[in-house]
Amino acid sequence: MKEVRKMIEGNVPQDHVLLTIPGIGKLAAGIIIGIVGDIRRFPRPESFVAYCGLDPVVERSGRIEVRKGISKRGNKYLRSLFYFLAETQYSRNPTLLKFYEAHKDKLKGRKLYTALARKLPKYRWSVWYNNKPYEVK
Repeated sequence: MKEVRKMIEGNVPQDHVLLTIPGIGKLAAGIIIGIVGDIRRFPRPESFVAYCGLDPVVERSGRIEVRKGISKRGNKYLRSLFYFLAETQYSRNPTLLKFYEAHKDKLKGRKLYTALARKLPKYRWSVWYNNKPYEVK
């Protein structure tokens, strides 16, 4: 297991732009890079979110619209990774902490962490696609 971890971390350059995001280390960056490959194949952040299986399911009938959670159609490993990062790293990222504080009364437990997890691929896509370090807004 240690050898696999070292191999994954060894494939991430020290100056990779994903490492500028608070709460993401070489292991998480290596897993994302290894699974995704070329980020340029996702022209919009929404397409990357869908690839991660965190896009919302919305059913419409006439004027009625029902939101049913996430689709789970994408990569289950990325979905699990982003959920884990949302659970463990939100307090290290000021943007996510702000979202957490604003929604903790409305959303409980897994729904809150799923909402946080849904935000993570968008930030990763933006930083990686534009090759610009993460900036707190």
